[in-house]
Amino acid sequence: MTLINNDMDSLNNPPPMPPAISEVAATGAIPPIISPDPVMTLDQLPKMVASIQAEVRKVVVGQEKTVNAILMALFSRGHCLIVGVPGLAKTLLVHTVAHLLNLPFSRIQFTPDLMPSDITGTEILEEDAVTGRRKFAFTRGPVFTQVLLADEINRTPPKTQAALLEAMQEKTVTVAGKNYSLEEPFIVLATQNPIEQEGTYPLPEAQLDRFLFELPMDYPSAADEYKIVEQHSFTPLSQLKPILERKAILDLREAISHIPAAPNVVQFAVNLVRATRPADPTAPDYIKRWIRWGASPRASQYLILAGRARAAMQGRFNVACEDVSALAPIVLRHRLIRSFQADAEGKATEQIIAQVLQDISK
Repeated sequence: MTLINNDMDSLNNPPPMPPAISEVAATGAIPPIISPDPVMTLDQLPKMVASIQAEVRKVVVGQEKTVNAILMALFSRGHCLIVGVPGLAKTLLVHTVAHLLNLPFSRIQFTPDLMPSDITGTEILEEDAVTGRRKFAFTRGPVFTQVLLADEINRTPPKTQAALLEAMQEKTVTVAGKNYSLEEPFIVLATQNPIEQEGTYPLPEAQLDRFLFELPMDYPSAADEYKIVEQHSFTPLSQLKPILERKAILDLREAISHIPAAPNVVQFAVNLVRATRPADPTAPDYIKRWIRWGASPRASQYLILAGRARAAMQGRFNVACEDVSALAPIVLRHRLIRSFQADAEGKATEQIIAQVLQDISK
Protein backbone atom coordinates (compact mmCIF):
# COMPACT_ATOMS: atom_id res chain seq x y z
CA MET A 1 0.00 0.00 0.00
CA THR A 2 1.34 3.42 -0.93
CA LEU A 3 1.71 5.89 1.91
CA ILE A 4 2.42 9.57 1.36
CA ASN A 5 5.77 9.51 -0.48
CA ASN A 6 5.95 5.87 -1.60
CA ASP A 7 8.90 5.43 0.77
CA MET A 8 8.18 2.04 2.29
CA ASP A 9 11.76 1.77 3.59
CA SER A 10 11.04 4.61 5.98
CA LEU A 11 8.17 2.57 7.40
CA ASN A 12 10.18 -0.60 7.84
CA ASN A 13 13.40 1.10 9.01
CA PRO A 14 12.47 4.46 10.50
CA PRO A 15 15.26 6.89 11.44
CA PRO A 16 16.04 7.48 15.12
CA MET A 17 13.26 9.12 17.09
CA PRO A 18 13.76 12.72 18.24
CA PRO A 19 13.30 13.54 21.96
CA ALA A 20 9.86 12.72 23.32
CA ILE A 21 7.43 15.59 23.52
CA SER A 22 7.16 15.22 27.28
CA GLU A 23 10.94 15.68 27.56
CA VAL A 24 10.84 18.79 25.41
CA ALA A 25 7.87 20.15 27.34
CA ALA A 26 9.72 19.64 30.61
CA THR A 27 12.22 22.30 29.55
CA GLY A 28 9.42 24.81 29.01
CA ALA A 29 10.34 25.15 25.33
CA ILE A 30 8.05 24.68 22.36
CA PRO A 31 9.03 21.61 20.30
CA PRO A 32 10.86 22.40 17.06
CA ILE A 33 9.60 21.32 13.66
CA ILE A 34 9.22 17.61 14.02
CA SER A 35 10.76 16.11 10.91
CA PRO A 36 10.86 16.73 7.17
CA ASP A 37 9.68 13.14 6.74
CA PRO A 38 5.84 12.93 6.91
CA VAL A 39 5.98 9.42 8.37
CA MET A 40 8.22 10.59 11.19
CA THR A 41 5.94 13.59 11.72
CA LEU A 42 2.91 11.36 12.17
CA ASP A 43 4.87 8.91 14.32
CA GLN A 44 5.21 11.58 17.02
CA LEU A 45 1.57 12.70 16.99
CA PRO A 46 0.25 10.24 19.65
CA LYS A 47 2.92 11.49 22.10
CA MET A 48 1.92 15.08 21.42
CA VAL A 49 -1.75 14.29 22.03
CA ALA A 50 -0.88 12.56 25.31
CA SER A 51 1.16 15.59 26.40
CA ILE A 52 -1.68 17.99 25.53
CA GLN A 53 -4.15 15.86 27.47
CA ALA A 54 -1.81 15.81 30.49
CA GLU A 55 -1.54 19.61 30.47
CA VAL A 56 -5.29 20.09 30.00
CA ARG A 57 -5.99 17.88 33.03
CA LYS A 58 -4.15 20.40 35.20
CA VAL A 59 -6.95 22.88 34.47
CA VAL A 60 -10.02 20.92 33.28
CA VAL A 61 -10.99 17.51 34.63
CA GLY A 62 -12.67 14.78 32.61
CA GLN A 63 -13.04 16.18 29.09
CA GLU A 64 -10.53 14.02 27.21
CA LYS A 65 -12.99 13.12 24.42
CA THR A 66 -13.78 16.77 23.78
CA VAL A 67 -10.08 17.68 23.65
CA ASN A 68 -9.42 14.84 21.19
CA ALA A 69 -12.29 16.01 18.99
CA ILE A 70 -11.01 19.61 18.97
CA LEU A 71 -7.57 18.39 17.91
CA MET A 72 -9.12 16.23 15.18
CA ALA A 73 -11.03 19.25 13.89
CA LEU A 74 -7.87 21.36 13.94
CA PHE A 75 -5.93 18.79 11.92
CA SER A 76 -8.89 18.33 9.53
CA ARG A 77 -9.35 22.09 8.86
CA GLY A 78 -12.77 21.97 10.53
CA HIS A 79 -14.69 23.75 13.29
CA CYS A 80 -16.56 22.58 16.40
CA LEU A 81 -19.87 23.46 18.01
CA ILE A 82 -19.66 22.61 21.73
CA VAL A 83 -23.06 22.12 23.37
CA GLY A 84 -23.37 21.96 27.13
CA VAL A 85 -25.06 23.48 30.15
CA PRO A 86 -23.36 26.35 32.01
CA GLY A 87 -20.60 25.43 34.44
CA LEU A 88 -18.92 22.65 32.45
CA ALA A 89 -15.80 24.75 31.66
CA LYS A 90 -16.46 25.01 27.92
CA THR A 91 -14.85 28.44 27.65
CA LEU A 92 -11.92 27.51 29.89
CA LEU A 93 -11.30 24.35 27.89
CA VAL A 94 -11.09 26.26 24.61
CA HIS A 95 -8.77 28.88 26.09
CA THR A 96 -6.55 26.14 27.54
CA VAL A 97 -6.24 24.27 24.23
CA ALA A 98 -5.38 27.51 22.41
CA HIS A 99 -2.62 28.20 24.93
CA LEU A 100 -1.16 24.70 24.56
CA LEU A 101 -1.13 25.09 20.77
CA ASN A 102 0.59 28.48 21.16
CA LEU A 103 -1.86 30.06 18.73
CA PRO A 104 -3.42 33.55 18.85
CA PHE A 105 -6.77 33.42 20.63
CA SER A 106 -9.83 35.69 20.49
CA ARG A 107 -13.15 35.46 22.27
CA ILE A 108 -16.43 36.97 21.07
CA GLN A 109 -19.31 37.04 23.53
CA PHE A 110 -22.38 36.76 21.32
CA THR A 111 -25.24 38.98 22.50
CA PRO A 112 -28.47 40.20 20.85
CA ASP A 113 -26.94 43.62 20.09
CA LEU A 114 -23.75 42.27 18.50
CA MET A 115 -23.25 43.56 14.95
CA PRO A 116 -21.43 41.86 12.03
CA SER A 117 -18.78 44.58 12.08
CA ASP A 118 -18.05 43.69 15.71
CA ILE A 119 -16.80 40.35 14.36
CA THR A 120 -15.19 41.16 11.04
CA GLY A 121 -13.98 44.70 11.71
CA THR A 122 -14.88 47.94 9.95
CA GLU A 123 -13.46 50.84 8.00
CA ILE A 124 -12.99 54.10 9.89
CA LEU A 125 -12.24 57.55 8.54
CA GLU A 126 -8.77 58.75 9.47
CA GLU A 127 -7.18 62.14 8.93
CA ASP A 128 -3.47 62.58 8.22
CA ALA A 129 -2.11 65.05 10.80
CA VAL A 130 0.43 66.43 8.32
CA THR A 131 -1.46 66.69 5.03
CA GLY A 132 -4.97 66.92 6.42
CA ARG A 133 -6.14 64.29 3.94
CA ARG A 134 -8.77 61.85 4.99
CA LYS A 135 -8.89 58.19 4.07
CA PHE A 136 -10.62 55.04 5.16
CA ALA A 137 -8.52 52.54 7.10
CA PHE A 138 -9.64 49.01 7.94
CA THR A 139 -9.64 48.06 11.61
CA ARG A 140 -9.54 44.30 11.99
CA GLY A 141 -12.08 42.57 14.18
CA PRO A 142 -11.56 39.62 16.53
CA VAL A 143 -12.13 37.13 13.70
CA PHE A 144 -8.54 37.84 12.63
CA THR A 145 -7.04 35.24 14.90
CA GLN A 146 -6.31 31.52 14.75
CA VAL A 147 -8.45 30.09 17.56
CA LEU A 148 -11.77 31.92 17.74
CA LEU A 149 -14.16 31.24 20.62
CA ALA A 150 -17.71 32.15 19.62
CA ASP A 151 -19.27 32.07 23.08
CA GLU A 152 -23.02 31.35 23.16
CA ILE A 153 -23.28 31.75 19.41
CA ASN A 154 -27.06 31.29 19.40
CA ARG A 155 -27.66 34.46 21.42
CA THR A 156 -27.19 36.76 18.43
CA PRO A 157 -29.50 37.22 15.41
CA PRO A 158 -28.87 35.28 12.18
CA LYS A 159 -27.52 38.42 10.45
CA THR A 160 -24.63 38.52 12.89
CA GLN A 161 -24.20 34.74 12.96
CA ALA A 162 -23.77 34.86 9.18
CA ALA A 163 -20.72 37.10 9.58
CA LEU A 164 -18.79 33.92 10.40
CA LEU A 165 -19.92 31.93 7.35
CA GLU A 166 -17.30 33.22 4.92
CA ALA A 167 -14.54 32.98 7.51
CA MET A 168 -15.44 29.39 8.38
CA GLN A 169 -15.74 28.15 4.80
CA GLU A 170 -13.36 30.26 2.75
CA LYS A 171 -10.95 31.43 5.49
CA THR A 172 -11.43 34.97 4.20
CA VAL A 173 -13.29 38.12 5.29
CA THR A 174 -14.85 40.63 2.90
CA VAL A 175 -15.43 44.19 4.10
CA ALA A 176 -16.36 47.13 1.85
CA GLY A 177 -15.60 45.08 -1.25
CA LYS A 178 -12.09 44.16 -0.12
CA ASN A 179 -11.08 40.60 0.62
CA TYR A 180 -8.78 39.76 3.53
CA SER A 181 -7.24 36.33 4.14
CA LEU A 182 -7.17 34.69 7.55
CA GLU A 183 -3.92 33.13 8.67
CA GLU A 184 -3.88 29.35 8.89
CA PRO A 185 -4.54 27.40 10.98
CA PHE A 186 -7.94 28.94 11.70
CA ILE A 187 -10.55 27.17 13.81
CA VAL A 188 -13.88 28.36 15.22
CA LEU A 189 -14.94 26.78 18.51
CA ALA A 190 -18.49 27.87 19.23
CA THR A 191 -20.41 27.16 22.44
CA GLN A 192 -24.14 26.80 22.93
CA ASN A 193 -26.42 26.31 25.92
CA PRO A 194 -28.96 23.53 25.15
CA ILE A 195 -31.44 24.28 27.92
CA GLU A 196 -32.15 28.01 27.93
CA GLN A 197 -33.98 28.97 24.75
CA GLU A 198 -35.39 32.35 25.77
CA GLY A 199 -33.69 35.14 23.86
CA THR A 200 -31.83 32.77 21.54
CA TYR A 201 -31.77 32.35 17.77
CA PRO A 202 -31.35 28.78 16.47
CA LEU A 203 -28.44 28.42 14.08
CA PRO A 204 -29.54 28.08 10.42
CA GLU A 205 -28.89 24.69 8.85
CA ALA A 206 -26.42 26.27 6.42
CA GLN A 207 -24.29 27.44 9.33
CA LEU A 208 -24.64 24.22 11.29
CA ASP A 209 -23.34 22.36 8.24
CA ARG A 210 -20.12 24.41 8.40
CA PHE A 211 -19.21 22.77 11.69
CA LEU A 212 -17.26 19.54 11.36
CA PHE A 213 -18.39 18.28 14.79
CA GLU A 214 -21.15 18.98 17.26
CA LEU A 215 -19.68 18.01 20.61
CA PRO A 216 -22.04 17.36 23.53
CA MET A 217 -20.41 18.16 26.88
CA ASP A 218 -22.25 16.30 29.60
CA TYR A 219 -21.97 16.44 33.36
CA PRO A 220 -18.77 14.89 34.73
CA SER A 221 -18.75 11.45 36.28
CA ALA A 222 -18.94 11.14 40.07
CA ALA A 223 -15.19 10.50 40.27
CA ASP A 224 -14.34 13.47 38.04
CA GLU A 225 -16.68 15.78 39.95
CA TYR A 226 -15.01 14.73 43.19
CA LYS A 227 -11.63 15.70 41.72
CA ILE A 228 -13.03 19.06 40.59
CA VAL A 229 -14.33 19.86 44.05
CA GLU A 230 -11.32 18.41 45.86
CA GLN A 231 -8.79 20.46 43.89
CA HIS A 232 -10.83 23.69 44.27
CA SER A 233 -7.87 25.59 42.85
CA PHE A 234 -7.22 27.30 39.56
CA THR A 235 -4.00 26.66 37.65
CA PRO A 236 -3.07 29.80 35.69
CA LEU A 237 -2.69 29.11 31.98
CA SER A 238 0.71 30.80 32.09
CA GLN A 239 1.95 27.81 34.09
CA LEU A 240 1.05 25.37 31.32
CA LYS A 241 3.76 24.42 28.83
CA PRO A 242 2.86 24.90 25.14
CA ILE A 243 3.13 21.60 23.29
CA LEU A 244 2.84 22.67 19.65
CA GLU A 245 3.28 25.74 17.50
CA ARG A 246 1.93 26.99 14.20
CA LYS A 247 4.49 25.48 11.81
CA ALA A 248 4.30 22.07 13.46
CA ILE A 249 0.48 22.12 13.19
CA LEU A 250 0.67 22.96 9.49
CA ASP A 251 3.20 20.14 8.97
CA LEU A 252 0.89 17.72 10.76
CA ARG A 253 -2.06 18.84 8.66
CA GLU A 254 -0.14 18.21 5.47
CA ALA A 255 1.05 14.79 6.59
CA ILE A 256 -2.41 13.74 7.79
CA SER A 257 -4.01 14.78 4.49
CA HIS A 258 -1.99 12.05 2.74
CA ILE A 259 -3.12 9.18 4.96
CA PRO A 260 -4.89 6.74 2.64
CA ALA A 261 -8.48 5.57 2.96
CA ALA A 262 -9.21 2.27 1.23
CA PRO A 263 -12.10 2.14 -1.27
CA ASN A 264 -14.19 -0.01 1.08
CA VAL A 265 -13.81 2.60 3.85
CA VAL A 266 -14.85 5.42 1.53
CA GLN A 267 -17.81 3.32 0.37
CA PHE A 268 -18.79 2.66 3.97
CA ALA A 269 -18.86 6.41 4.70
CA VAL A 270 -20.88 7.13 1.55
CA ASN A 271 -23.37 4.34 2.28
CA LEU A 272 -23.80 5.57 5.83
CA VAL A 273 -24.57 9.15 4.82
CA ARG A 274 -26.85 8.16 1.94
CA ALA A 275 -28.82 5.94 4.30
CA THR A 276 -29.79 9.06 6.31
CA ARG A 277 -31.67 10.60 3.36
CA PRO A 278 -35.37 9.68 3.25
CA ALA A 279 -35.57 10.02 -0.53
CA ASP A 280 -32.64 7.68 -1.18
CA PRO A 281 -33.64 4.15 -2.31
CA THR A 282 -31.16 2.63 0.15
CA ALA A 283 -32.66 4.43 3.15
CA PRO A 284 -34.34 2.12 5.70
CA ASP A 285 -38.05 2.54 6.31
CA TYR A 286 -37.51 4.06 9.76
CA ILE A 287 -35.41 6.82 8.21
CA LYS A 288 -38.34 7.76 6.00
CA ARG A 289 -40.49 7.99 9.13
CA TRP A 290 -38.07 9.72 11.48
CA ILE A 291 -35.94 12.00 9.27
CA ARG A 292 -37.13 14.90 7.12
CA TRP A 293 -33.72 15.85 5.72
CA GLY A 294 -30.56 13.78 5.79
CA ALA A 295 -26.88 14.69 5.66
CA SER A 296 -25.23 16.24 2.62
CA PRO A 297 -22.12 14.98 0.77
CA ARG A 298 -20.10 17.30 3.01
CA ALA A 299 -20.80 14.82 5.82
CA SER A 300 -19.32 11.96 3.75
CA GLN A 301 -16.25 14.03 3.08
CA TYR A 302 -15.88 15.06 6.72
CA LEU A 303 -16.10 11.45 7.91
CA ILE A 304 -13.01 10.57 5.87
CA LEU A 305 -11.12 13.80 6.61
CA ALA A 306 -11.68 13.46 10.35
CA GLY A 307 -11.04 9.73 10.09
CA ARG A 308 -7.53 10.48 8.85
CA ALA A 309 -6.88 12.68 11.88
CA ARG A 310 -8.31 10.10 14.29
CA ALA A 311 -6.17 7.34 12.79
CA ALA A 312 -3.02 9.48 13.00
CA MET A 313 -3.71 10.46 16.61
CA GLN A 314 -3.93 6.76 17.46
CA GLY A 315 -0.67 5.98 15.65
CA ARG A 316 -2.18 4.34 12.57
CA PHE A 317 -1.37 5.11 8.93
CA ASN A 318 -4.70 4.22 7.36
CA VAL A 319 -8.38 5.05 7.88
CA ALA A 320 -10.57 2.17 9.06
CA CYS A 321 -14.33 1.67 9.08
CA GLU A 322 -14.06 1.83 12.87
CA ASP A 323 -12.92 5.46 12.55
CA VAL A 324 -15.98 6.30 10.47
CA SER A 325 -18.31 4.57 12.95
CA ALA A 326 -16.73 6.31 15.93
CA LEU A 327 -17.01 9.75 14.32
CA ALA A 328 -20.50 9.33 12.87
CA PRO A 329 -22.43 10.55 15.96
CA ILE A 330 -20.58 13.89 16.22
CA VAL A 331 -20.42 14.43 12.45
CA LEU A 332 -24.10 13.62 11.75
CA ARG A 333 -26.02 14.68 14.87
CA HIS A 334 -26.40 18.35 13.79
CA ARG A 335 -27.01 17.49 10.13
CA LEU A 336 -30.11 15.34 10.52
CA ILE A 337 -33.49 17.04 10.77
CA ARG A 338 -35.97 14.82 12.55
CA SER A 339 -39.65 14.55 11.69
CA PHE A 340 -42.63 15.04 13.95
CA GLN A 341 -43.02 11.27 13.96
CA ALA A 342 -39.57 10.90 15.54
CA ASP A 343 -40.53 13.38 18.25
CA ALA A 344 -43.81 11.56 18.86
CA GLU A 345 -41.99 8.23 19.22
CA GLY A 346 -39.28 9.76 21.39
CA LYS A 347 -36.47 8.92 18.98
CA ALA A 348 -33.36 11.03 19.65
CA THR A 349 -30.93 11.77 16.84
CA GLU A 350 -28.23 9.70 18.55
CA GLN A 351 -30.53 6.66 18.64
CA ILE A 352 -31.30 6.99 14.93
CA ILE A 353 -27.61 7.27 14.03
CA ALA A 354 -26.80 4.22 16.15
CA GLN A 355 -29.49 2.19 14.41
CA VAL A 356 -28.29 3.22 10.95
CA LEU A 357 -24.72 2.30 11.90
CA GLN A 358 -25.87 -1.10 13.10
CA ASP A 359 -27.73 -1.79 9.86
CA ILE A 360 -24.95 -0.51 7.57
CA SER A 361 -22.30 -2.54 9.40
CA LYS A 362 -24.10 -5.85 8.80
